[in-house]
Amino acid sequence: MIHDPVVAAMIMLGLVALGEIISVFTRARISMFLVAILGYLLLIWTGIIPKSLIGDSKLIEIGAVLGTAPIIIHMGTLIPLRTIRSQWRAVIISLIGITFGAGLILLLITMVYGFEVAVAGAGPLTGGMIAFLVTSEGLKEVGLASLVVIPALILSFQSLFGMPLSAILLRRYALKFRKTIDADTYTASALEVGVKNDSDTEKVAGTVEKQNATWIPIKYQTNLVLLFQLFIGAAIAVVLEQFTSIPYSLWALALGVVGRLIGFYPDRVMERANAFSIGMAGLVFMIIASLNDTTFSTFIGYLPVIFLIIFIGIIGILVGGLIGSKLFKWDPLIGLSVALTAIVAFPGDYLISEEVSRSVGRSKMEEKMILDEILTPMLIGGFTTVTVGSVVIASILIKTL
Repeated sequence: MIHDPVVAAMIMLGLVALGEIISVFTRARISMFLVAILGYLLLIWTGIIPKSLIGDSKLIEIGAVLGTAPIIIHMGTLIPLRTIRSQWRAVIISLIGITFGAGLILLLITMVYGFEVAVAGAGPLTGGMIAFLVTSEGLKEVGLASLVVIPALILSFQSLFGMPLSAILLRRYALKFRKTIDADTYTASALEVGVKNDSDTEKVAGTVEKQNATWIPIKYQTNLVLLFQLFIGAAIAVVLEQFTSIPYSLWALALGVVGRLIGFYPDRVMERANAFSIGMAGLVFMIIASLNDTTFSTFIGYLPVIFLIIFIGIIGILVGGLIGSKLFKWDPLIGLSVALTAIVAFPGDYLISEEVSRSVGRSKMEEKMILDEILTPMLIGGFTTVTVGSVVIASILIKTL
């Protein structure tokens, strides 16, 4: 009975749901991935569930279809180009940060553990799930499947380090900003796109954004029509990889951005097709399944490598963020916070901004002024690294193996 696809899927989704609940309860300090991956490994190590259960659930197949090129197309449609243009400093600083982070990992980790291990760790640290997908697929293609555990564990542990550090830096910036309010010298230096109320904040976060003009009239944009459009772009990306040797991930990202710009795609196309949640679930299970053959001794043996990669990567991101801040005359405290969104991402960047503004603000008005000051650059930094920067870096690095 346990091997029935519906029962197996229920058990596996229960593990992820538990991770989501813990992530929400801890305000993203403990990631869903960490709970799901450690929980799954403990269950198979102790024999409570069989290794075959994740395959029985058929969720991996869903991830292979929806969680690859289609979800990258979707990420391309997330990029708010007008806001990014106005927040160009946040964009460039975040890109400098992840470039330095990846570069330092390649330099130092290669000297200790070898180039393959450095590549396995660099992409996911400077981004998120899609960077993991690109890296893990590349490792398997070149016969290095045993290294997939590295990006999976980095994805799980990085928020444990990134969240507290980002919160400390952003809090110091908020306290400094509060002094300008006290001195009556307040200017909205970081926020170049007005966020006037909670509705606007949600628009910046990409949750209640007005739909852009599209080729297909809205009344015909049903879930199935949008899903078909999504797979048109995904199929083109996969075919282009065969003809050009450029990874489908880069083609899919470009098609998503251009498709939204010219009106072929609406913004957040996969969400509008009501397919995003199941696609993300499939992608999560692809990550978990990649650890199916990981033993306890292997897991413990990789921990020093994981923590060293995370430490070196964070140092590199901070160095890059500091250089970017100096170049563009930004306060280093906000510049470093924006750079660190590479290992925090959404919703972590939003939750940190909200928490800092609430703890530093002495009144509702002050809370709002602080949130307006810090939220947009943090969100734009996170969008830039996760949707563009990490995918490009991971795609380029994996081709060097």
